[in-house]
Amino acid sequence: MASSRAVQAYDILRSRIMDGTYGAGYRLVIDQLAREHDISSVPWREALRRLEAEGWVDIVQNAGATVKTFDTNSWQRTMRLLARLEGLATALSAPNLTPEDIAAARQMNVRMREALRNLDTMQFGVLNRQFHELVCSKCDDPRLNELVMAEWVRMDLIRRSAYWYAPGRAMESVDEHDGILDLIEAGSDADTIEAAARDHDVKTLEAITKYDEELSDQRAQG
Repeated sequence: MASSRAVQAYDILRSRIMDGTYGAGYRLVIDQLAREHDISSVPWREALRRLEAEGWVDIVQNAGATVKTFDTNSWQRTMRLLARLEGLATALSAPNLTPEDIAAARQMNVRMREALRNLDTMQFGVLNRQFHELVCSKCDDPRLNELVMAEWVRMDLIRRSAYWYAPGRAMESVDEHDGILDLIEAGSDADTIEAAARDHDVKTLEAITKYDEELSDQRAQG
């Protein structure tokens, strides 16, 4: 029972961190959580330790737990790792993708362009995630799949507490999606597909890093 309660507490905390209810820096007070959800303090402590190990919260002795605040450097490290992991996962998945999978991915690109025209960045983000999940979905390496998924989840949180895309980068990224699909559809070799998928993420990293530096310079001058 205690274990199931800890899992329940973990699920509550993680979902509220992910949906933004508990934003970066939010204090997670065990007594308050216990009262709100009718779960004793021990499961909350277990859940917080698990979230700390996964990198979602910071626990400071005598100060309690807070939702972790991610900075630009954290985003860059995550993006560099994701570029390599996702590049490999896409290359391994490519030979197993069906024509129906490719068609579905292309339709996602159409909808992403429509979302950008409507200035719907939330919908764009959902579709972008679905696209990358699809092109990686037929990778036959379970451990690699776990690593990619973990970094996607971490990236979702970092984006929510930082920024989305640099101006113009979103549309460029959709064009690159089409290019990756063209390579897969043409039966290109694994190294070529892996490089294209990796470079796609690296270009996003470079564009946002440059934009963030420009904003910092403007604030410094301003």
